Amino acid sequence: MTVLHEGRHPGEFIINEDPGTRSREAMKIASSQTIVAGAILAASAVAADVVATATAASANTGNATIAMGNPAVTGKVKDGRYKGIATGATTVAWEDPDGKKIGISTHGAAFTKGGISLTITAGGSANVAGDEFYVDVEANADDYEHVAYDPDGGLPVSGIAIYGAVTGATETADIAAIARNAEVNGNCIAWPTGITTAEKADAIQALAALGIIVRN
Repeated sequence: MTVLHEGRHPGEFIINEDPGTRSREAMKIASSQTIVAGAILAASAVAADVVATATAASANTGNATIAMGNPAVTGKVKDGRYKGIATGATTVAWEDPDGKKIGISTHGAAFTKGGISLTITAGGSANVAGDEFYVDVEANADDYEHVAYDPDGGLPVSGIAIYGAVTGATETADIAAIARNAEVNGNCIAWPTGITTAEKADAIQALAALGIIVRN
């Protein structure tokens, strides 16, 4: 006897959402993706479309200069201000726009973490603890594409695909997704293969931050 397996239906995971289209957004799926209905999506910045500007605080004791790398950002970059605070003459502790610590840069060495790439070059006057450096990132919704969520990928959760899409190596696709303010059935979500209990809990928390509440 042949056993048939019914596929996922578009939007079957939705329990309720805001009136009209307030909970939904059109999201551009990046190249080389296989997205199924109900898959969690993650946002990946298009580096060429993002503007990142590096500055050293004018009140700094030291006169080290800061310059962006080439490319200046990666797909993991976040919109907003990255802040670096000197911990010594040649070291700077960095945090992203959400206040998350991303690492420590050393003067004269390239620093590529948290979605930004930069180099601080020492000047004639040494920096002191408390001197500040900034990277201001300008990125809007059109500067991001979306991929299948990978718990180990380091990209932020951006929503849940209502429809599926398959893209080739040089193509993208636009689909509708739940981006905010909705209740969804966790049993109908297409969780990534091999996701652990802890990773699922993290994903549920990330969805909750968007206003998407997972019910089981």
